[in-house]
Amino acid sequence: MSEKVYVWDKFVRLFHWVLVALFAISYISAEEIEWLHVYSGYTIAALIVLRVIWGLIGSRYARFSDFVPSVATTKAYISGITSGKPTRYLGHNPLGGLMVVAFLVMLTLITLSGMKLYAVEEGKGPLAVAPQIHLISQAYAHEGHEHEHEGEGEGDEFWKEIHEFSVNLMVLLILLHVAGVVLSSRLHNESLVKSMLTGFKEK
Repeated sequence: MSEKVYVWDKFVRLFHWVLVALFAISYISAEEIEWLHVYSGYTIAALIVLRVIWGLIGSRYARFSDFVPSVATTKAYISGITSGKPTRYLGHNPLGGLMVVAFLVMLTLITLSGMKLYAVEEGKGPLAVAPQIHLISQAYAHEGHEHEHEGEGEGDEFWKEIHEFSVNLMVLLILLHVAGVVLSSRLHNESLVKSMLTGFKEK
């Protein structure tokens, strides 16, 4: 019987599957249920902060120091894939490690742009700017008010495009991730999905 090693701790597994569920909820509710979209986004932002902290102080295979690869290591791994004999890693392989970093960066961009868009459109959320009182003439105030609305419209469109672009790029990364999981599972004759459920891998 092959020996099993505990690789993915409870936090990593919970983070992974809760994030999958929350991203799906956010994606589906984007045009239909605003409050659900907003709060699922807030929860994702909190998860990202926790994952970054856990990447610094967590268990061995959860730490960035374990899976953020060098350029040479990444090239060697890709070379191994093309030859059909890639090096097996108990934790994230080099491409998997880069994907984790890419996910964290993209999710940060998605949540921040979403919060900014919410602030511009609704005047709500942590990035909303408190109204300011200016002691200026009524005529100038009226003119400034018109320019303010013009600026808000431009800002609205800008942050909307950033948010939508980052979400679409995230979907592409997810598809690449799924393809990578399938490929790696076949190359090493193991189930990476099962290991992310149980926490164990064969040594």
